Amino acid sequence: MALVREKDGRRLHVKSKLMGESLVSRSFAEKFEVAPQQRLFPDVQILKIGGQSICDRGVKGLPGIIKEIAANKPNHKMLLTTGGGTRSRHIYTIGLELGMPTGIIAKFGSAISEQNALLVATLLSPWGGIKIGHDEILKLPNYFTQECIPVMHGMPPYDYFALPAPHWRIPIHRTDVGTLIVADLIGAKRCIFVKDEDGLYTDDPKKNEKAEFIPEITVKELLAMDLDDLAIERPCLEIIQNSEVIDQIQIINGLKEGNITRALNGEHVGTIIRKP
Repeated sequence: MALVREKDGRRLHVKSKLMGESLVSRSFAEKFEVAPQQRLFPDVQILKIGGQSICDRGVKGLPGIIKEIAANKPNHKMLLTTGGGTRSRHIYTIGLELGMPTGIIAKFGSAISEQNALLVATLLSPWGGIKIGHDEILKLPNYFTQECIPVMHGMPPYDYFALPAPHWRIPIHRTDVGTLIVADLIGAKRCIFVKDEDGLYTDDPKKNEKAEFIPEITVKELLAMDLDDLAIERPCLEIIQNSEVIDQIQIINGLKEGNITRALNGEHVGTIIRKP
């Protein structure tokens, strides 16, 4: 590739379409033509195992889910991620009381989410469960060839570099966001959030018995509702809107036997949030 020096003779560039352009210019980005995003693993389905909703239930929640995931292994390639749950909330509280910055609190959350990944991978070990790190994503074909079920923690690797949010030092990009980023990265077939409620409601059904169930909705419609509480982290909605490869996500109740299987098979169970 040719080297080109600017007219003033100061800077030397490698000739390319981006040469000398501002990467923060909206007008330039909008008119720049790129190839469609490649789906790296379009046959892989991502299951996010909730921390507080599933992992924290221990023997009262995990065994049935582990059994159903293992039963689906012959028919589906699955990548599992894990949330942090109650222990994350505990360490978040202590961190906030001691004035810790967002990046430190995010690091706390990563440690708890990773503990749950180890827990789930260990329970799945008779069926090939294996705990993997974020930098092992491109090794997925090797794991599937060896008939493994890879499990990784869901917290995005921002840690010390977590973005602060207005009036809030708990990181807004947590395990739901990390899971969805991975789904976008690999071009996953489906992204399924396994929780302990039937899906999305107009309010937290554990606190408000009048909360209405939402079986299907678009991101645009959900944003317009401006709900006080959501079953997923709010930045997930922006990720879905901006993704070239994610058309929808699904939220299901994993405590109901058969729901995971139905979702993996493409059935409409729980709530489906679609891209506009």
